[in-house]
Amino acid sequence: MTTSLTGTLALRENDHTTYTLEFERSAGVAWHQPVPAGWVGGRRLSVVLPAHNVAYCLPKVLDALRAQAYGRGFEVIVIDDASTDATAEIIATHPAVTAGLRLRTRCGAATARNLGTYIAQGETVLYADADMLLPPSTVADLAARATDHAVLTGFRHNLPPDTSWPDNGPELTADHRVTWRPPVNTPLLYSGITLREPVVGRPLEHTRDFRDLGHGRMYYDWDLPRMVVTALLAVPRAVVLDVGGFDAEFGRIGWGMEDTYLGACLIAAGLLVIPLRQAVGLHLDPPDAAQQWQRKLSTWPATLARYRALLSEPARSGRRAALTTAMNSLLHSCEVLR
Repeated sequence: MTTSLTGTLALRENDHTTYTLEFERSAGVAWHQPVPAGWVGGRRLSVVLPAHNVAYCLPKVLDALRAQAYGRGFEVIVIDDASTDATAEIIATHPAVTAGLRLRTRCGAATARNLGTYIAQGETVLYADADMLLPPSTVADLAARATDHAVLTGFRHNLPPDTSWPDNGPELTADHRVTWRPPVNTPLLYSGITLREPVVGRPLEHTRDFRDLGHGRMYYDWDLPRMVVTALLAVPRAVVLDVGGFDAEFGRIGWGMEDTYLGACLIAAGLLVIPLRQAVGLHLDPPDAAQQWQRKLSTWPATLARYRALLSEPARSGRRAALTTAMNSLLHSCEVLR
């Protein structure tokens, strides 16, 4: 009998202690400390940004990538998901961009990331949102720790429109995976459980940097796949291709869950999910952030239902050829911006 993805996840532990200690021994740098400026170690890395109507912030995001204090070159790939503002023009002219493509019809972030991953040359793909401003050491910190066996997750600090840069830079505690205040007497979105008393959760701390989320365990509304967030995430490209990349159907349905499902597939493939507390980006909310959030939430039930259905299927593997065929076809219809 074929094991479901849920069954496979129950077999996977997430004790990354040996992994992190080996890095500290070999590099002489603590796991949660930035590497020195100009660091040249680590793997070849490709940054992939899916972009849709982000002209309001994309120049700042690309400026920050160009200013990274990493002594080794890395490519920046931006996929314009059929934007209707000046996003394409920015991609075509900004010096930080190595490669830029424009999808002629909107396909969703999952497809955009798949296309970026397919054309990437790096051994590691660093996914970031096109509205995430990265501090100077972020790329080096992730590249230095990347291997074929780890999913490295950073964090985000949401900055509302017209708000100045925080005095001390992005704060780790601003991420919901670090400080979590769920609603009371309301079913939680992911697990469906209802909390009757107020909770101030510390998912990162209370799960010992996600180690205690192995074997399919939960922390209230959180499990290990849900800790995999593509706002800032470094993954081995070869494994992403083998599992078939992101499931593009999520993008057609609506918002959410495509990164959680990719995380489940990567965990099932034997990868460890390891946080970097020093890797915190500043998420630049759009002017209509409240309205966009409500539109996203309206599609959540459909994307969650698809995710639950996929959990009952076997873990994906051996899908590189199918992804290659799909991406080659998509490339022929793209506009080359850079």
